[in-house]
Amino acid sequence: MRLGIDLFSIRSQGWDAFRYLDFCAKWKAKVVHFSEIRFIGSLEPGHLKKVRAHAANLGIELELGMRSICPTSKAFDAAQGTAEQQLLRMLESAQIAGSKLVRAFLGTMADRGTGESSIDQHIENTAKVLRGVRSRFHDAGVKVAIENHAGDMQARELKTLIEEAGKDFVGACIDSGNPVWALEDPHLTLDILAPYVFTSHVRDSAVWKTPDGIAVRWTRMGEGNVDIAQWAKEFVERCPGRAMSPEIIVTGPRNFPIYDPAFWPGYRNTPAWEFSRFLALAEKGKPSPHQPPAKEQAAARELEDLEESLRWVHNLFQL
Repeated sequence: MRLGIDLFSIRSQGWDAFRYLDFCAKWKAKVVHFSEIRFIGSLEPGHLKKVRAHAANLGIELELGMRSICPTSKAFDAAQGTAEQQLLRMLESAQIAGSKLVRAFLGTMADRGTGESSIDQHIENTAKVLRGVRSRFHDAGVKVAIENHAGDMQARELKTLIEEAGKDFVGACIDSGNPVWALEDPHLTLDILAPYVFTSHVRDSAVWKTPDGIAVRWTRMGEGNVDIAQWAKEFVERCPGRAMSPEIIVTGPRNFPIYDPAFWPGYRNTPAWEFSRFLALAEKGKPSPHQPPAKEQAAARELEDLEESLRWVHNLFQL
C-alpha cells in the first residue's frame, strides 16, 4: 500500500509547496498529489527543481495535476491557452518535477447535457485533444491520468475516453467520492476502472433515500455507508503500486430528484443494472446530518477532517 495525500484536502491552509511536503512526510506519505497548479505555487523551472529536491530528501514522489482539458466543457479555462498548449506546458513541468503523470479532468456534472453539449460529445472532443499530444507524452514517458470528476463521467464513460484517446498513455485518476455525484456505486467504478488506474483520490460518502430522490454527501473516512474500507482494500489488491491518496472533502447533502422526468436527460444512457447498484446503497442508507463550520473555523476543520481520515487509513492498513 503506497499512501499518498491529495493536497486539495487542505486547499484552504495557504501553505507553500515545502510546508505541504513536510506535513505529508509527517503522515508517512510516499506520494504527494499536487492536483492543481496553485498548490505547487509556480511552474517556473527553478522552483520546480527546488520542490523536487525537497521531496526527494523526504522520500516522497510527486504527482502534478491540472484542471479541465476539454475545450467544450464549462470548466475549461481558455484564457490559459488551448487544451493542447496547457497539456504540453504541464508535460514540461512534470518532467522537471519528476512526476510520472499529469492528472487532468474533463469537466463537471454541468456538462451532462444533450445534443452538442452531451457528455458523449465532450468525451469525443477530449479524446481528440489527447490524441493530438500523444507523441510528445509518449516520447517523454509521462502518462495522463483523467479523473472521474465532480459527476462528469460515469466509469463506463471514462473507460471509453481512455480507450479512444490511447490507453498506452492515458489512464484513470480514480476518485471514490465522485461516483455518487454521477449516480454510481463506487465499487462499480473500481470494478470498471481498476485495469486503467494510474493514481487515485479516495474519500468516503453517505447515500440515502429522500422523499423526492436520493441524497449524497462526502464524509471523513469511515463515516459514510459505501463500505470504503472494503473499497480501499480492493484498490490496493487490484491496483498494486498505485498511490492511494485521500482527498477529504466534507460536504452537506446534495439531492438528486430521480423521480422527476426532467432530471434524466443527461443520464439516459445509464444501464438499469448499474443504477440499481446505486439505488441499493441509498435504500440501505440513513440521513447523514452535517453542520458546516463557521467561516473563521473552516480551514481548521478542513485540516482536522484530513488528519482524522489519515488516522483511519493508518489503522486500516497498520501503517
